[in-house]
Amino acid sequence: MPKQNIKSGVQVRVVSGADKGKVGKVMQVFPKLGRIVVEGVNVAKRHLKTRRQGEKGQIVEFFMPLDISNVVIAEAVAATETKKPAKKRAAKA
Repeated sequence: MPKQNIKSGVQVRVVSGADKGKVGKVMQVFPKLGRIVVEGVNVAKRHLKTRRQGEKGQIVEFFMPLDISNVVIAEAVAATETKKPAKKRAAKA
């Protein structure tokens, strides 16, 4: 795995996948797996059954890990973002 300089507590932006464009704070890093958990991104739901009689079941939301290659550090993106003019198309004769 290539070395990534993403640590817990850093703001990152998702650059690919279903949550593209979202920004969040890194909560957990798994360097050997090459994955990270980002707050507010890649939300999954799990339905829990009751364990005792009279208790209610519930739906728990939690954040699933993303691949490190799908995110970039938010400060790095803000520094390099520039508004480029649209390409001019050649008129057909």
